[in-house]
Amino acid sequence: MESITKNRQSPEALRAMVERAYGTDRVPAGDGWASELGHGWFNVAYRIRLRDGAEVVLKIAPPPQVEVMTYERGAMSTELATLELLRTHTSVPVPTVDFADQSHELCDADYFFMPYVDADNLGIIAETLPTVDRDAYMEQVGAANREINSLRGAAFGPLAGPGDPSWRRVFTGMFEDVLRDGERRSVDIGWDYDTVRAVLAEHAGTLDEVTEPRLVEWDLWDSNVMVRDGKLVCVIDHERAFYGDPLIEAGFTGSQLAAFGDPAAFMRGYGQGELTATQQVRRNLYGLYLMLIMVIETVFRAHADTTQYDWARPKLDEAMASLGRTRR
Repeated sequence: MESITKNRQSPEALRAMVERAYGTDRVPAGDGWASELGHGWFNVAYRIRLRDGAEVVLKIAPPPQVEVMTYERGAMSTELATLELLRTHTSVPVPTVDFADQSHELCDADYFFMPYVDADNLGIIAETLPTVDRDAYMEQVGAANREINSLRGAAFGPLAGPGDPSWRRVFTGMFEDVLRDGERRSVDIGWDYDTVRAVLAEHAGTLDEVTEPRLVEWDLWDSNVMVRDGKLVCVIDHERAFYGDPLIEAGFTGSQLAAFGDPAAFMRGYGQGELTATQQVRRNLYGLYLMLIMVIETVFRAHADTTQYDWARPKLDEAMASLGRTRR
């Protein structure tokens, strides 16, 4: 996915970054040692073959002059903190961090190196798999997501704080940040922004049911899962984590928005039964939040075509309808 948030670097800069991370004797020589991993939507990532043949991945945050959405600020710091939490407190397989640099001396943004994971991206191969195999993988994803959500936080909100004991206040604030981002860039969401605010206000009481902050991955789509030989071998991309309601997780999205696929296998692996009426309303709110982001981010990322916008806009209407608002 092409986006102006991708902070591409010259071969000379990449070599300098490799030298700082791994030492002079491992700096690649010649050509063909670096290739961009193109399926990401936000950060740029390179697959790099070191001089000794070892393969690593370099992930670089967006350039500082590119405006990102409010919730995306400091995303790489969030990812590093999340990786540390998951490595030390769960059995969920995640990348190790070989080296991280936030000095901005060699590059104008944060970056880190991790080993290359020799496995298939589930999001890429999912449609080629028999249903039984795909479902088996998604059950594993559900189980892993439940373990991630088992980690408790001191308060709701960003990992780095500030926290708040009220999930209603935190989610309302997250929602408002997205709306203000859209208004600031005059993004056409197909609705009056205050109408969307009113929908959230009408249903915000359901958020009070959530009283225990849990670590939420929020970006655990199949495209962030690496698999091999029937096993989940690594979960990647952790920059959107926060302490919140586990029902906001990506794997539940299809329960309210059919375009995101049948969530049955994920929910089975997670151990989640049928949602209660209140949980369904919360899921509708979370679906609306996601669709607002997917529409508004197309402007922030200066997409070269309207494919994502054209896909997401009708889904935003669907999310509004699930909360009682339809076009007349």
